[in-house]
Amino acid sequence: MNLPVTILFLDSVHPILEKILIQKNIFCIHDYNCSKQELISNYNNVHGIVIRSRFKIDQEIISALKNLKVIARFGAGMENIDLEFAKKNGTTCLHAPEGNMDAVGEHAIGMLLSLFNHLNRADKEVRQGLWHREANRGIELSGKTVGVIGYGNMGKSFVKKLQGFDVKILVNDIYKTDFLEKNSEAEEVTIDRIYKEADVVSLHINYSTDNHYYVNDKFLSNFSKPIYIINTSRGKVLNCSNLLQAINQNKVLGACLDVLEFESTSFENIENAPEVLKEMFKKENILFSPHIAGWSKESFEKMGKILGEKIIKSLQIS
Repeated sequence: MNLPVTILFLDSVHPILEKILIQKNIFCIHDYNCSKQELISNYNNVHGIVIRSRFKIDQEIISALKNLKVIARFGAGMENIDLEFAKKNGTTCLHAPEGNMDAVGEHAIGMLLSLFNHLNRADKEVRQGLWHREANRGIELSGKTVGVIGYGNMGKSFVKKLQGFDVKILVNDIYKTDFLEKNSEAEEVTIDRIYKEADVVSLHINYSTDNHYYVNDKFLSNFSKPIYIINTSRGKVLNCSNLLQAINQNKVLGACLDVLEFESTSFENIENAPEVLKEMFKKENILFSPHIAGWSKESFEKMGKILGEKIIKSLQIS
């Protein structure tokens, strides 16, 4: 007797995803608390897994789940899945970066504009009855040169949203060439051009062992002038100690950080904040948000729809 196609949800996601799967007679089950060993013991017949970031889907899990056809990551990054082994095992790995790319692009620009115009500080001061106009004089994005590192879905969205701010946009992606659209106002360049010309640098790269601490002392020392830096990608691509030192030395004028190297595996909190982070919290020219750049209300639903469609297509269900 053939078992119905079964998808196990290991994390809570937008309900539209399950609705789409049920419409195709896919059986959906949920266990948001099971351990890795309980997953292996209790769910070895499932055909697919939906996960956010609760734990790593590694070789042991993939090998144990004999019917596993699909691993679906509700989000953009896939560093918590052993992609190489999954491919060897014939298991398709899916994600939905198209769903939150607009949110990430808007969030990055929002953080930058807030930093440039001292909006967080000004808001707090006005609430306290303080009216410090000169101290909160901002700077304009217009006329600046923005270097964008990485041109996947997120980098592409950020570039698209920058067009209209009257900025010069320089884009570098070590894995691609000739990637810009014909009507793009951006320019594809070497990293050396970004080092030489950028006023602002925005990171849109996936995390891997190859780019661990991509932003470090050497990277920051390469710039010809002080810069602002934005990181909405992954925390571990940026060394916080090196960034803080560069800020203290005025090599970096400010930073917008939606992600931090100290985040827990599931990105839900900071585990044992070290002294360097406590020092960063004292800096008004560092703006933080809690890994929410891609977590808008709209993106939450869009990711569900996109992932549902991809799962159905992968399983070849008509």
